[in-house]
Amino acid sequence: MRILAISDCHYKYHRTEEADTHNAELLLSFLRESVGRYDTLVLVGDIFDLWFDWRYTIVKQYFPLLRVLAEIRDAGCRLLYLSGNHDFWFGDFLTEYIGCEIHPDGVTMEADGKLIRFEHGDIRTVNDLRYKLYRRVIRLNGVKRLFSMLHPDIALILGTFLSRTSRTRPGNPELRSIKTRGLKQYTKRLIQRKEADIVVMGHSHFPELVPLLDGFYANCGDWIVHHSYIEIIEGIPLLKQYNNKQVNQ
Repeated sequence: MRILAISDCHYKYHRTEEADTHNAELLLSFLRESVGRYDTLVLVGDIFDLWFDWRYTIVKQYFPLLRVLAEIRDAGCRLLYLSGNHDFWFGDFLTEYIGCEIHPDGVTMEADGKLIRFEHGDIRTVNDLRYKLYRRVIRLNGVKRLFSMLHPDIALILGTFLSRTSRTRPGNPELRSIKTRGLKQYTKRLIQRKEADIVVMGHSHFPELVPLLDGFYANCGDWIVHHSYIEIIEGIPLLKQYNNKQVNQ
């Protein structure tokens, strides 16, 4: 089986910087080249910088990405979408019109004799109580209902502010190490308990493929700086970068 996993694309509806446009074009180019190449595509959260499923409205700026995802699905590829900390207010649009399977809390699959666990990773970090409190509040059904009552133009402005609130805060390598520690600790527990052979995550924006006990910790990285992704081909995980540069781990 050929599996592709990407995360943390942060595809924006409103791009104020040239880098945002460049990153969006790279992502679309990569996905167009991926049509017909994989059996399964796992979207490991934060694909959109902000997502909300209104009853009759979609964000028109998202159409190019939605179209290429539909093309990948029409070519026979299974699509799995995991909630991130920017895209979690799902309705029925992605399932009914794009063909995605939605997995809010991650998913485990078996492929080529390997148990593979996919999660975004935001709930596995350590020393981030502020975000975990924010996460609990923002996902309340009452908050979602209030947001849905707003005109989309107003809601997107508010949502952009909330998106910045939940954005990964920049830091030095030491802080990044603290952030990823929880992801690796969780991976180690799963492998020790024989609940996974490979654990694929995102959230840290730092691409990694690390042997851990008898398995692997894999992080997709991002499409802001690294343009990186994980392939799992016949049970073997590979960390790659779209622009063919070496991924610095």
